[in-house]
Amino acid sequence: MKKIALFIVLIVLDTSHTLAQNNAADHKRKQDITTLIDQYAQAREKKDTVLLKSILTSDVDQLVSSGEWRDGIKASVTGMLRSSDSNPGSRKMIVEKIRFINSESALADARYEIHNTNGNTRKMWSTFIVVYEKPQWKITAIRNMLPTGQQ
Repeated sequence: MKKIALFIVLIVLDTSHTLAQNNAADHKRKQDITTLIDQYAQAREKKDTVLLKSILTSDVDQLVSSGEWRDGIKASVTGMLRSSDSNPGSRKMIVEKIRFINSESALADARYEIHNTNGNTRKMWSTFIVVYEKPQWKITAIRNMLPTGQQ
């Protein structure tokens, strides 16, 4: 009986230790992905093509709220700069949820607000598909959504 009880205690301790490691790893990955989305917003704000190209995969694609598809890094970066010019203002992205598909890919949902120079705030949603390309997380797809009734 003592052997069985000891065996059960060891299993419980081993399992809780493993879960704690997974939680810590998930927390770190979530922080890294949130930082990535912050870098994206900063690059858009500053029109920093060097930063954009460093955080996007070469085959990135983007579907924007107007319905335009941007396919590949060149089209995406060019479209992002054009969009930033036609929608001036400060950009703010607030990551609401991150869901891991596996250890090297995730979905990140963010509120996307553009505080226009005229004082209005454009409120949208963005979903980022991110992948881990050693040594960093990168954005491989972006889906922007404009809720009905927003402009």
